[in-house]
Amino acid sequence: MIVLADIRKRLCEAIRESGLTQMEIARRLGIAQATVGQYLSGRTMPALDTFANLCAVLDVDPAYILCLSN
Repeated sequence: MIVLADIRKRLCEAIRESGLTQMEIARRLGIAQATVGQYLSGRTMPALDTFANLCAVLDVDPAYILCLSN
């Protein structure tokens, strides 16, 4: 079963492992740096379009983040 906590964990790991700063990610996505911080803290999740763009910026497979693949 897929649970939101696992998705949040994988998203946080992908952000941290990207080597990009929160500011750089925010700039590339056109969002506030604080919003990226909220993703990292687990307080919020990105909207679907932002999620798709975030996966592209991080060069990570969305299926992995969504726990659909290992």
